[in-house]
Amino acid sequence: MILTLSDWFVIAVFFVIVLAIGLWASKTAGKSSLEYFLAGKSMPWWLLGVSMVATTFSADTPNLVTGFVREGGIAKNWLWWSFLLTGMVTVFIYARLWRRSGVLTDLEFYELRYGGKAASFLRGFRALYLGVFFNCLIMGSVTLAAIKISSILFGVEPIYTVIVASIVVASYAALGGIKGVIWTDFFQFGIALIGAIYAAYVAVSQPEVGGLSGLVSHESLEGKLDIIPDINNTSLMISMFIIPLAVQWWSVWYPGAEPGGGGYIAQRMLASKNEKHAVGATLFFNFAHYALRPWPWILVGLASLILFPDLQSIKAAFPDIDDQYLGDDIAYPVMLTLLSPGWLGLVVASLIAAYMSTISTHLNWGSSYVVNDFYKRFVKPEASENELVNIGRLSTVLLMIIAGILALTVLENASQAFSILLLSGAGTGAIFLFRWFWWRINAITEIVGMIVATINAFVLVLWIPDEMVATAFIDGFTAKLLIATCITTVVWIVTTLLTQPESHEKLQSFVLQVKPGIGWKKFDNRGESNLVASLLSVFVGTIGTYAALFGIGSLIYGNLGLALVMIFIFGLSIFLIFKWWKK
Repeated sequence: MILTLSDWFVIAVFFVIVLAIGLWASKTAGKSSLEYFLAGKSMPWWLLGVSMVATTFSADTPNLVTGFVREGGIAKNWLWWSFLLTGMVTVFIYARLWRRSGVLTDLEFYELRYGGKAASFLRGFRALYLGVFFNCLIMGSVTLAAIKISSILFGVEPIYTVIVASIVVASYAALGGIKGVIWTDFFQFGIALIGAIYAAYVAVSQPEVGGLSGLVSHESLEGKLDIIPDINNTSLMISMFIIPLAVQWWSVWYPGAEPGGGGYIAQRMLASKNEKHAVGATLFFNFAHYALRPWPWILVGLASLILFPDLQSIKAAFPDIDDQYLGDDIAYPVMLTLLSPGWLGLVVASLIAAYMSTISTHLNWGSSYVVNDFYKRFVKPEASENELVNIGRLSTVLLMIIAGILALTVLENASQAFSILLLSGAGTGAIFLFRWFWWRINAITEIVGMIVATINAFVLVLWIPDEMVATAFIDGFTAKLLIATCITTVVWIVTTLLTQPESHEKLQSFVLQVKPGIGWKKFDNRGESNLVASLLSVFVGTIGTYAALFGIGSLIYGNLGLALVMIFIFGLSIFLIFKWWKK
């Protein structure tokens, strides 16, 4: 154990503040399920935006990004940078629609948009599929990162890490509801960002690295520094850049980047004061998530390649690491051992903050599905508000237990969980985009799409090795993603055309409630229909955020001229978007 007394003091103060926020929020959280899961729909955009960023600032994200950099260079991050397109579409098209829907959870949307037993089945099944299975897989991945960090910094056995983390997070998440989660996120994000920046500073300052100038010119990083893959390397260009930007962003359902919004992002939008606050929150989230946060982790990942060029060098320095957890993603906690006392405590507290923020959000989100979309809808519709809150707290604890078991027994690294999640939703993303505007889509469409996507994932992951589908131009995983996307997309479109749409009455009530404005000429549609302006805003927002991402990178590389151009483009986009938002 390398923590000193000063480190433990910093960590202790952090825990006291977090638990105090949870206790404060618990005074109002128990009033009703609306208060417990949506904070009474009273949250401002800036608080919700920070909460969204804090949630995706999870303990496994630095590990994931570090692993990507070590495995495929900076350019491999396009596997998740491409989801910015999804985010901007959500900002300028879907955020207002979600807020108008008036639902408590995004799964309640199913019975607003569809009718009959198929809609009820879809809502109930996805409440358990997403709220329990999918959700616990995500939390298991985050808990796996906590296990790796604690094994390096504390020398603690995995089982003890899971027990302590579960007790602390489940306690304040169960007590404070979404309000406690959001306000804790606000505090935790500041700590997490400061810790990440300082960790990057220390990593780059190592004598072997030689500062930023030494880092970008180091021979060990040849081929790793390209932000965009080398155009001469066809395989990397297609797998890491073209496919993510052309296919992945719209076709894949991934938590935090759901096409059309959904999950905990939808929960935050639904908790906002009004449509304007929902748009502002998601806009801030996308800028901070894609442009502001990645670079400190990238710098740590690059520096780790100089200090620990392979897994053998990590194992030699830390011989007690369990081989199950030895992967490139463990390089991030390994680099944290370079921090000085006091600062190490702050950075550890920042990682604990990142872990708690993500887990608490997923616990509340998953619990909202179990309570509102399963228990209240199918088990006990007459349940009192007090009973619903108690069931929410109980399900919070049970979800944490399941996630801990997955982290201890199933998952091995962050990239593995990322791949499973992508394949499990491949091909269904377009359904979530078009169901707001294409009246032909029905509940059977979603059921068939979900089933086919799940079967594809199991078959491709368990029975088809990557080597069987890899080609000279794309790697095995990318090939599997394309196969799953094509099969699922074709099947759900054919299903839609062969089955009957929802009743005219159901579709009409949906249009009057949500006012989508586009694609509903057969109905009494009084919504907004300026699709051109919305798509133009998506384009401006996407270009501006990528410009900020490239601008920061250019400053790091010492290319001041390009950095100024990128910053100017970013500033212009912010000006145009702000004018749009005020309207």
